Amino acid sequence: MDLDKNVVRQIVLDTETTGLEPSHGHRIIEIGAVEVIGRTQTGNHYHQYLQPDRESDEAALAVHGITTEFLADKPRFADVVEDFLNYVKGAQLIIHNAPFDVGFINHELKMLGTKWGKIEDYCTVLDSLVMAREKHPGQKNNLDALCRRYDINNSHRELHGALLDSEILADVYLAMTGGQVSLGLGAEGNNTDSADNISAIRRLSADRSKLHIQYANTEELESHEKRLQTIQKASDGKCIWLQ
Repeated sequence: MDLDKNVVRQIVLDTETTGLEPSHGHRIIEIGAVEVIGRTQTGNHYHQYLQPDRESDEAALAVHGITTEFLADKPRFADVVEDFLNYVKGAQLIIHNAPFDVGFINHELKMLGTKWGKIEDYCTVLDSLVMAREKHPGQKNNLDALCRRYDINNSHRELHGALLDSEILADVYLAMTGGQVSLGLGAEGNNTDSADNISAIRRLSADRSKLHIQYANTEELESHEKRLQTIQKASDGKCIWLQ
């Protein structure tokens, strides 16, 4: 896809791992990523399960539910590294608690030698958890809490999954930054929120006759007219509401 040089390509990314510490030999078992361009999810996702060559900790398995048996025939990170880096190259990664995922990705790259460098050599990283803490200090800012705060449907999230969490985080990020969340026309990804929102709009249109219409009174109309005249004068006769 050819992009305008001023358009930022964003990749919302999440990983699932065998445990909490790469320094203890834990590995990535799933990568999920969602592309966002012009504040719209494009449907160009990246999703890959990985064979970690080790067991998951019980606590980690309880979170993601991805078994050793399921991963037995999956490729290793070395097998997909080139495709993965080509996908994220030049983008801004958006990750919730970025040091965790970045640490694991860089550990995987380091295990392959010096050839691949670090993930920061290919893209920039924005930590949405830091953003959430700055925006909502003193409050819970995990993904579930943010979904409740921004009224984003995550009822289909029984276990953590990298791609599902990336899709949810994309909606959360767009809501946190004041943009449209799920109604991107032309986006190919399936999104429960989009369907719910469109349904709500249709219901609102069908019930329009029930809406109460509040008309401005004389005083409000006069005040509005004075404000327009002030704008007209300040703009040298270019007030668009009087044209």
